[in-house]
Parts: sequence; C-alpha cells; structure tokens
Amino acid sequence: MTAPSEAPAGTPDIRFGVVRGVLFDIDDTLVDLEYSMTTALREVSEHLLPGLDQAGWERFGRIFTHETTHYYDRYLAGEITFNEQRLLRGRAALGHFGVDLSDGEESHQWLTAYMEKQPAYVKPFPDVAPLLDALDRAGIPYGAVSNNVHDYQRAKLDGAGLERVKHLVGTDTLGVAKPDPAIYLEGVRLLGTSPAETLYVGDNRLLDAEGSTAAGLAGVWLNRVGEVVEGFDGTAVSTLADLLPLFLR
Repeated sequence: MTAPSEAPAGTPDIRFGVVRGVLFDIDDTLVDLEYSMTTALREVSEHLLPGLDQAGWERFGRIFTHETTHYYDRYLAGEITFNEQRLLRGRAALGHFGVDLSDGEESHQWLTAYMEKQPAYVKPFPDVAPLLDALDRAGIPYGAVSNNVHDYQRAKLDGAGLERVKHLVGTDTLGVAKPDPAIYLEGVRLLGTSPAETLYVGDNRLLDAEGSTAAGLAGVWLNRVGEVVEGFDGTAVSTLADLLPLFLR
C-alpha cells in the first residue's frame, strides 16, 4: 500500500510504511456498542426509574458503559461470567439512582430482558462500510481481534451486517486477551501478513493502539470522541474515513 510520503493530501500522519493487512477492534470501533447498550438499558429499566429525565438517562448510560468497566476486567480475568458482569454493572447504575435490583427473580427478569433486546440495537458506524469497500477493492485482507469470546462476537458482527469480516480472534481463541501480544499476532497469522505491515485500529488507546504497537503492529487509535491525552505520540484518527486515502487507487 502507499507509504506515508506518497499518501494523498489530508491523510493523517501515518508513520509507517507499506500496509498489507488491517485488523480492527469490534466494540465501539466497527459497531456502536455504546448505542446498543444504552438504548436497551433504558428500555428495560424505565419501569424502575419512572420520571427520569434525559440527563439522568445519559448519566445512567455513562455509569454502565464507562464507570463500571472494572467488572468487565474481572470477567476477562475469569473471576465472573459475562452475564454476571452485566448484572453487576446494571446494579451499580441503578444503585446510583437509589434502586436496589434484588437477587432472584427481579434480577433474572432484568438481565433476561436486556440480553434479548441489546443485540437488536447493534449497528455498524457509518464510516465502516466505505473503508471495508476500499479494502475489498484494493485486495487488502482484514479481520478483527476482540476482548470477548469468538462466537459471541461472530454473532454480533453478523447481526450488524458485517459478515464479510471473516477473520476473527476472540479471547478464547488462544486463552489470552489484549494487550497480550499473542492475540494480535494470531490475527496477523490469519491475514497472512507480517506484523509491521498490518494496521491495528481500535478505540481503546491502551489496549488497541499501544498494545498492538508493542506487539509489532502499526497501531492506530480511533479517537472518535476527541479525547486529549498528554504524551501520546502514536497515530490517532477521529474517524475511519481518515484512513481511506491509504487504500484508494
């Protein structure tokens, strides 16, 4: 693919050479997981929080999606199950508004309703299809490496209409999670490329950009929200569209 010096004007400062493959994170990179979670959360929790205003719902969603990720870390460490971390996050968010989601049937009903509704709201970001189209036209292989199990993420991709992302590595593929170098390198192996010629693009600066770079890949931080981080000297883009010039012929 084009080297940085040959890239068209407007291409971000991609400080690496030829690109022969691209790996993506999935959640909040390819698919808008935050939208699906917060929409389903509101639908299954409105009866517990009657009269909550829009600002309250936004706060509720932020707690669940951003302020309770330590429960997800416990899931990755094998301490609790995936659905247990969901329930703990839900309890924490509801508890912030004075609602105690009790053990037993009430918790079971809440969790079951969330599990049924959340997948229906999963959708790709608008900038995904144009980039995958460009990769297809250029003959550049691509895939995904995720910090969740393979089959769950496979169903998520397919449900979002991203069946063409054929190569997928999950935490159960090798029994490790990001930022372990092995999980990125397994993605590289599936693409048939070399690490230095493979982009890894994801929304988590530490796990995606810095973790993949440490494994020898060309890490790219997809900073959709414009977060400012002192001392970050890696490559960042605000949208996947910023990468399009690298693959247009």
